[in-house]
Amino acid sequence: MRLRASSPWHHAKRAAAATLVAAMLATPQSVLACTSFLIRTTDDGAVYGRTMEFGFELESRAMVIPRNYKLASTGPGGKPAMSWTGKYAAVGLNALGVSALVDGMNEKGLSGGILYFPDYAGYADPAKTDPAKSLAPWDLLTWALTSFATVAEVKAAIGDVAVIHVVQEAMKIAPPVHYTLHDASGASLVIEPVDGKLKVYDNPLGVMTNAPSFDWHLTNLRNYVKLSPVNAPPLKVGEQSFAPLGQGSGMLGIPGDPTPPSRFLRALGYTMSVERKPSGPESVRLAEHIVNNFDIPKGWIRLQDKGQGDKPREPLEYTQWSTVADLVNRVYYVKTYEDPVLRGIDLKSFDLDAKTIVSAALVPAMTPPALPFAKP
Repeated sequence: MRLRASSPWHHAKRAAAATLVAAMLATPQSVLACTSFLIRTTDDGAVYGRTMEFGFELESRAMVIPRNYKLASTGPGGKPAMSWTGKYAAVGLNALGVSALVDGMNEKGLSGGILYFPDYAGYADPAKTDPAKSLAPWDLLTWALTSFATVAEVKAAIGDVAVIHVVQEAMKIAPPVHYTLHDASGASLVIEPVDGKLKVYDNPLGVMTNAPSFDWHLTNLRNYVKLSPVNAPPLKVGEQSFAPLGQGSGMLGIPGDPTPPSRFLRALGYTMSVERKPSGPESVRLAEHIVNNFDIPKGWIRLQDKGQGDKPREPLEYTQWSTVADLVNRVYYVKTYEDPVLRGIDLKSFDLDAKTIVSAALVPAMTPPALPFAKP
């Protein structure tokens, strides 16, 4: 994955993509099934993982934003909004040609992502908000990752900004989103724009999916209070004893469907039960195994029935890419639907005081590497 310099804040024109987006988002409760989580390591570090699902091509690129880079958001009609100079360098992925991060990690180990939040996101009215404190929905994460080192710092500063209703050019809507953030200490935060205000939640679980709101997911967890990685004991009825069928009975009843509430519970089941590993390759591989359980192949989720000739009438949502971020070693990993092999971007290997953003396409290597058999 070779990174090259790119022009700042370039918005691509994609009429075809806009048509697909409009068709998909016209359907109520479109799935857009992103899942994110955090696992702790044996050395008190943390690893963050997430999947990105969409029904049209996001054409994401890997990006590195240097320190002290001048950044600016855009209000409705292209009017100026908040501008700032980034304090920290950050690495991550963009979408739709916009040089803002939809997922990423900075040089201090603060990481996070933008996840879809349909039917619940409500942004501030731009006409009633100071432009100098206003961010488009897709810019809040970039502001956080380039400005702060910890979740606590973001939480202290979030009251100084507003996320306003701005139509994204390629999508033709103001994308309904919320945000997850984690730092190297293992602290986590959820930020949700609701009724024009930013609701902020400490997230001791480290898990987030999509709608409903985060507090609803916490309440729903009370329906699953007996989840455990330990097998359930046999049930005794009179003189009869009924032992579990096979292994995993402690997680009996955990939902396996792709809806956001079910994925939230399943992600929590994995993160609360996995055996901790040291920061580095072992914990990264552990996070990858969790990520794999939320991979959605094309066709598993459909908005409509099949059309003639067994061809779907709508774009098929699928896992376009997944990421894993080692928050201690500052290495950000990416794999894609076409190439499910993790590729690392070591943030420490870049000139973090460079003057331009560098980027790289997520070009797949379709041929798997051969096993290194020894010669007889």
